[in-house]
Amino acid sequence: MVNAAVVEGVLERITYANEENGYTVARVDTGRGAGDLLTVVGALLGAQPGESLRMEGRWGSHPQYGKQFTVENYTTVLPATIQGIRRYLGSGLIKGIGPRIADRIVEHFGTDTLDIIETTPARLVEVPGLGPKRTKMIGAAWEEQKAIKEVMVFLQGVGVSTSIAVRIYKKYGDASISVVRNQPYRLAADVWGIGFLTADRIAQSVGIPHDSPDRVKAGLQYALSQSTDQGHCFLPEEQLIADAVKLLQVDTGLVIDCLGELAADPEGVVREQVPGDAEGAPPVTAVYLVPFHRAEISLAGRLTRLLRTGEDRMPAFQDVDWDRALAWLARRTGAELAPEQQQAVRLALTEKVAVLTGGPGCGKSFTVRSVVELARAKKATVALAAPTGRAAKRLSELTGAEASTVHRLLELKPGGDAAYDADRPLDADLVVVDEASMLDLLLANKLVKAVPPGAHLLLVGDVDQLPSVGAGEVLRDLLDGSGPVPAVRLTRIFRQAQQSGVVTNAHRINSGVPPLTTGLSDFFLFAEEDAEEAGRLAVDVAARRIPAKFGLDPRRDVQVLTPMHRGPAGAGALNGLLQQAVTPARPDLPERRFGGRVFRVGDKVTQIRNNYEKGRNGVFNGTVGVVTALDSDEQRLTVRTDEDEEVPYDFDELDELAHAYAVTIHRSQGSEYPAVVIPVTTSAWMMLQRNLLYTAVTRAKRLVVLVGSRKALGQAVRTVSAGRRCTALDHRLAGAM
Repeated sequence: MVNAAVVEGVLERITYANEENGYTVARVDTGRGAGDLLTVVGALLGAQPGESLRMEGRWGSHPQYGKQFTVENYTTVLPATIQGIRRYLGSGLIKGIGPRIADRIVEHFGTDTLDIIETTPARLVEVPGLGPKRTKMIGAAWEEQKAIKEVMVFLQGVGVSTSIAVRIYKKYGDASISVVRNQPYRLAADVWGIGFLTADRIAQSVGIPHDSPDRVKAGLQYALSQSTDQGHCFLPEEQLIADAVKLLQVDTGLVIDCLGELAADPEGVVREQVPGDAEGAPPVTAVYLVPFHRAEISLAGRLTRLLRTGEDRMPAFQDVDWDRALAWLARRTGAELAPEQQQAVRLALTEKVAVLTGGPGCGKSFTVRSVVELARAKKATVALAAPTGRAAKRLSELTGAEASTVHRLLELKPGGDAAYDADRPLDADLVVVDEASMLDLLLANKLVKAVPPGAHLLLVGDVDQLPSVGAGEVLRDLLDGSGPVPAVRLTRIFRQAQQSGVVTNAHRINSGVPPLTTGLSDFFLFAEEDAEEAGRLAVDVAARRIPAKFGLDPRRDVQVLTPMHRGPAGAGALNGLLQQAVTPARPDLPERRFGGRVFRVGDKVTQIRNNYEKGRNGVFNGTVGVVTALDSDEQRLTVRTDEDEEVPYDFDELDELAHAYAVTIHRSQGSEYPAVVIPVTTSAWMMLQRNLLYTAVTRAKRLVVLVGSRKALGQAVRTVSAGRRCTALDHRLAGAM
């Protein structure tokens, strides 16, 4: 190494960290005094402020920032000075010790502090204000930290970050190193945040051969799980083999052999012939991950049984006088139903399973309210649910009855099993689920399992929106004309909705016509060709201009929705700018850096994975909330979610959260906001599709502001999303007729 050198110092703060490649810019106190900090750059991802580092690397100079040290590799060492020990303990590395308690401990024990914690932690009770409970907690946290450090040292060579090392340790405990060394591909299945590529890198470094069957099988399952992330329930066999060969760089014959072994394993994959996509197309050999195959067969079977059962928990509607019933309803609600709405109401109350779809302003909400009013008039028990907290709140306001998320209705438990299922069905005569376009295959299956025989199920949603984030296209498959599920599509836009530019333009976009962007009081286009400028302008519009002109709160009422996460006008970049504008750093505002992000009290955040262990019934991908507390002693951050639940996050779980000032349009499904700001730029060219823009516009209750280029807007309106997802639910339902 040219100019090889070694530098030791205490990591004071991280000023920049790229979570994807680990590149970090940090400031280190080398003990030169006078507050003189050294800038270090390089692969430091995983190091925490307060740690003493021994860094190997080389000296260099930056034209703007002056002298700096580039780190090639580093190890953490325990600090030896009183100042170093105080900084180390006060950094929040050891649960139960924050800055105040660190000061007290170091004041009492001086340079012996770390020895005391290591060898006789019970002596911590000598420190004023430290009781036995906290000293026990500190001792346990120190032991865990030591064990994690051992795993960290082992994993450092393969570039695994601290947060993932902590998760590996939490999953496997003392067996961590053994699992990593002998069964590294287990990590991809068992540990959230480790995909196949990271596991593969670890496997390579511990000497597992490139053409090992274990590697190939893990690669095949990874390719399938990637496809479920893209929304597919299965992949055609030929496509899966081609994807795996490209991913693994091994012979096709080896991939075919390993796929055969996986198909013979009951917990491996399932191969099944399904009909081709187009009319007259040959059948396809579909390859499923086991849970998705089970769920698709189960959902089709249960829907068919619900439709065919002779039982009826609302028999009064089979011979009701509909003219009298609808006249009573009109007196009660103060408005008459249009003919297609009447048809939907009758369908929901006489058929066991029904679907109601339609765009904004077509009266879906009023129809649902009417169904619920009539059902309750006949003393039926009604259960109302929606996939997200916001959608459930809206359903509750609309019907005047309690509504909950689907997860809470089913009382999902840690591990993902539901308290309500086929053996213990819901006590409901009518189950209504709004925003049903968001129901993925696995959740829809859990829901339908819990509907008792003879009850009625009404699924309500806009099929022209984006399909669910999870795998499947359940609503679209149910609306496929060849299936047995009856449906009504509302098409007439009501007069009061015609006054809304948001509603009018949503329908224009959906039919392939560019939106009107002049002369409207609730729909605007700010033209800006340059993507970076469009990003900055979107931030200005959301954080300053809309609040000033419309009196809306930039955090609560305004949402920036972007086609993609990356790029100059993507959610990642815009969140940084919006956080600076809406929740800037202040000396009195607690904050915590994690990887490349800083979390502050007041931040708007979103959960980015399903976690069945959190909250009362799990916290799910897309749940939004606000950071309400940050405790550096307990190393815990608290989020109040949209469902008004306080959910704690340990600092090592913060990679489950992302900022939500700007979110991708996919993440916004099921939510509604007074105002939305949508950057539409040519930098997102591949993502610009009609159903994406339509979904974004239909999230707004009062106001839409598009920011970007007319060319990009035209592309989005013209481009119909390419192809359907790989699902066979529609064929299974049609076959059951």
